[in-house]
Amino acid sequence: MKALTQKLTKATLNAFSADGALASHVQGYSAREVQISMASAVCEAIAEQHNLVVEAGTGVGKTFAYLIPALLSGQQVIVSTGSKNLQEQLFYKDLPTLLSLLKLTPKVALLKGRNNYLCQELLEKQLQACDSLDTKVLDDLLRINQWAGQTSDGDLGGLTSVSETSDALPLIASRREVCSGKKCAHYEVCYTRKARSKAMDAKVIVVNHHLFFADRVLKETGFAELLPESDVVIFDEAHLLPDIAVTYFGQQLSTRSFSELLNEIINIYRNELRDSAQIETLTSRCIRFFNDWHQQLFEYDETDWRRLMGELQIAASSWELIAEFKALENLLIGHLGRSDDLDSAVEKLNGYIHKLNQFFLCDNEQAAYNIDYGHRYLTLRIAPIHVSRECEQLFDPKTAWIFTSATLQINRDLSLFTKDLGIDSAKKMILDSPFDYFNNALLCVPRHLSRVSYHDAAVRDLVAVATKAINAAQGRTFILFTSHRMMNAVATVLSSRVQYPLLVQGQAGKQSLLKKFRQLGNAVLLGTGAFWEGVDMRGRLLSCVIIDKLPFVSPDDSLYRARADSISRDGKDPFATLSLPQAVISLNQGVGRLIRDEKDKGVLILCDNRIVNRPYGQAFLNSLPPMKRTRDMDQVVTFLEKIK
Repeated sequence: MKALTQKLTKATLNAFSADGALASHVQGYSAREVQISMASAVCEAIAEQHNLVVEAGTGVGKTFAYLIPALLSGQQVIVSTGSKNLQEQLFYKDLPTLLSLLKLTPKVALLKGRNNYLCQELLEKQLQACDSLDTKVLDDLLRINQWAGQTSDGDLGGLTSVSETSDALPLIASRREVCSGKKCAHYEVCYTRKARSKAMDAKVIVVNHHLFFADRVLKETGFAELLPESDVVIFDEAHLLPDIAVTYFGQQLSTRSFSELLNEIINIYRNELRDSAQIETLTSRCIRFFNDWHQQLFEYDETDWRRLMGELQIAASSWELIAEFKALENLLIGHLGRSDDLDSAVEKLNGYIHKLNQFFLCDNEQAAYNIDYGHRYLTLRIAPIHVSRECEQLFDPKTAWIFTSATLQINRDLSLFTKDLGIDSAKKMILDSPFDYFNNALLCVPRHLSRVSYHDAAVRDLVAVATKAINAAQGRTFILFTSHRMMNAVATVLSSRVQYPLLVQGQAGKQSLLKKFRQLGNAVLLGTGAFWEGVDMRGRLLSCVIIDKLPFVSPDDSLYRARADSISRDGKDPFATLSLPQAVISLNQGVGRLIRDEKDKGVLILCDNRIVNRPYGQAFLNSLPPMKRTRDMDQVVTFLEKIK
């Protein structure tokens, strides 16, 4: 084991050396001590099959630090990311570059969740039903059909002729619920199946966290064993894992699935079982009950199911809905064997009723029951409070598990992350950014701010601060918000105060807005959670990041309340144990948008004076990069004007 570690470490360090592969082929390359430290730790973890957790600050070069040892090891490797952007950067840029430099030729594969691939069967069905479609949707479907004749992989990420927010995309994206597998006429050319086959044959596979957990935990991707067993699994953007694990160790059910199943049963009756009119009668009755119940929930717009079941009207209609579905199931059971499609529908209906019954009972004190509201449908979720035991079983000792992110620690401590995932025994490292934050960045918490809870006053203060900063920076500013309400209020007022282009989340898709920000060169972008991470604006494109307030989770969030109650029962403080650590990590993600390169300079403005006048503020400050600090906006203006 020791000899293997030494061999891999030697090969890795050679690649990073002054006359190694990187220095010989990467312009401007210079060895970074922190990067080499991380690469050495990854070598040891791979060779000795142990778990490693590394917080690597911006500029450490963590991607090459884990990819080079993984590739040189020659082992079966899965790299999992939290975002499509990083996933595609790894596959299309970083991996080809390193494989060329290291003169290695393993098979590599990119695998996304199945809803990222075109389903030829669904596209065909939608085009056949074109008379009932909206004109804009039909136009987009025709564009997709044209693209379908040109694409080799069916990856919807490569579809540029249709907006990423188009209503046509959900209609033709591959979905497990409607997949007929080998019965499908397009099975041999199915893009999702081909992507899976390519992954099974690859030595290095790039996936995302959702797909990884869907495969390992639920096996509900529609293809059973989607990913091969691997020797090494590397999680980049690992700070997202605890929340994603909660999703996959819990249960979820979309009301869209119910709606589609009921319509499917009606079609089966009309096409195959016209002699059984009661099927249509009972199914239509279920559809009416379902639609009424569905509409009720949208009217209440409450996310906590336990609270909703306290409403007599909701509770009564929910149990009536179960009774109607069971009556339909009993009727359909009498027709089993008459139609393969009906047999499949009955099996689905039984599973849905079971999940719905579990959700309505909400009798597990160690879980939160909540509703996610979509545009037309709901998702019912049961989320466990703790997943450490499940994760401990998932991360088996035969594999080297490596977890890395720029934001994992609280007060220089990684134990919150490792406890959440049941990996307390993992080796831990914190590697600070090599960038000169002290001279290149300035943190400002302006004086005389109103309380963040005073909405109108907070809007007024933020607009005043932002106007001064934006004018000094000549645009080139991100304003990050913790709520859409605040974002929209500020956008409305700010539009008449500054002359620079305003790009507001919701005007277009995330990538479209970021592309426009780059093209304009003097824009101001306003966004919420989606823009706090996974955004890389280097150089003079971005000089100022403004954050409206400390990103504490809402105390009304059902999962937070369930976790907080559990922590209180154990005699601990939910704020210190749960709320504060989560907020620190979230803030660090937002702050990380500012300095992306060693030559970058910029100002971070936090419009929340709790960070300086509350005792817990020190936990935030201790976790931020070592920037100079001020409370004087005049210093901010001077700093920004020098960057120009």
